[in-house]
Amino acid sequence: MSGSQTRSPEAELGLLDATMIGMGAMIGAGIFVLTGLAAEIAGPAAILVFALNGVVTAFTGLSYAELAASVPKSGGGYAFVREIFDDLSSFIMGWMLWFAYMIAGALYALGFAPNFLELLHVYGIVPPPDQVGAIAVPVVDAAVPIAFLLAFVAVLGLVALNAISTAASGSAETIFTIIKVGILLVFVGFGLTSPMFSGAEFQPLFPEGSGAAAVLPAMGLTFIAFEGYDLITTVTEEVENPRKNIPKAIFLSLVATVIVYLAVVAVAIGTLGAEGLAEAGEAGIAAAATSFMPTGLPIIQNGGALIVFGAVFSTLTALNAVVIASSRVAFSMGREGQLLPSFGQIHYRFGTPFVAILASAVVMLGSVALPTQSAGNMSSLFFLLSFIIVNVAVIRLRRERPNMNRPYKMPFYPAPPLIGIALNLLLTGVLVEYLLRTDRLALALSAAWILFGGAVYLALNRSQAQPDPGSTETDTEITPEAED
Repeated sequence: MSGSQTRSPEAELGLLDATMIGMGAMIGAGIFVLTGLAAEIAGPAAILVFALNGVVTAFTGLSYAELAASVPKSGGGYAFVREIFDDLSSFIMGWMLWFAYMIAGALYALGFAPNFLELLHVYGIVPPPDQVGAIAVPVVDAAVPIAFLLAFVAVLGLVALNAISTAASGSAETIFTIIKVGILLVFVGFGLTSPMFSGAEFQPLFPEGSGAAAVLPAMGLTFIAFEGYDLITTVTEEVENPRKNIPKAIFLSLVATVIVYLAVVAVAIGTLGAEGLAEAGEAGIAAAATSFMPTGLPIIQNGGALIVFGAVFSTLTALNAVVIASSRVAFSMGREGQLLPSFGQIHYRFGTPFVAILASAVVMLGSVALPTQSAGNMSSLFFLLSFIIVNVAVIRLRRERPNMNRPYKMPFYPAPPLIGIALNLLLTGVLVEYLLRTDRLALALSAAWILFGGAVYLALNRSQAQPDPGSTETDTEITPEAED
């Protein structure tokens, strides 16, 4: 027996914890690896790219805030769609979100491994990451890449923390995110006071030849860095006073993240220059830090090491956030009868959605084997589609339930959700066109997951339609006494 029962999770997270879940997911490895790539495409206008993506994100953020205040249920976008759409539509929404979060978790785990190895290399503990190959595993009598083992350890460690205590996982997210943001603020502080920045040149703003047209593809590349505020709504029932604190957490996390992004990008371009940042590519932020930060710092030897520290904490916080989010989507679906009932149960001792966390971990670990680029593209596609549906949901809920209690109502309705739909459709079209040219595997895998979901939906409906002749109760709580 599972030792779980059909009750709601306890509210153990405060406003700060909820805000840190959003910031922890958004300020992931993206800012460290995408800044140089954005500068390569858009030049100094990379600053404008991050600012515009923040604006695009804000429109959908308003929809999430209103829906979270109106429908204070865990599950994020799935819970909102479940409230107003039919069974199949809500199932597909949950199915997409669940997988998108789990894929993202696998990518964060794989990103943690090389950063952690680089951190060990900085202190001379191991060779450079590209020289660390595989180690022998006696149990399977084979050589396993150490990056995969580190990814598995990271996932299993955070899954164990989440399974045992929501409060502990929330506190860990808060602490890791504060450390990560602190590291970036140190980077910004040294950069702004550097002689290199005093002579910064941001003109011409746009690269020669492409002009302002370079902004849109750079936005498409970096938009993934703004995915994460929606994770806050997956833990709605575990946040104190959610009708007020969830909208506040969404706005605080978005505003703080955009400010941090703009400061980091401005310092990187102002010190290293757009061309130098572009040449450094994915190591752009580390290269910028090395160029102006002093050496011989206590514990942290130089600027590059500081950024490696930041990247390690970034991947851990982002991974922890999606472990939380994926399990809450599965929990919500199980509670609504759209996954196995055990998914929707709370563990009697730990007070966590234990089965949902373990199931999400299994799929997340399996997703590590997917091609990295295709997995990332699948995740982005599912997120963009879910954002479109959430904007549609807020419009439909306004029309069908005009008198519903809405502690927070977005300003200038219906402009924000309509603009959000249009902008997310535009980015979805850009992404699909790109995938058709460069990564058809991602489209094929996305379609396969949806079809598999359809089969699961039909199988669950069929099993639920057949009554169990040996059962006389429809809602049984599984308690320690029942186990005995």
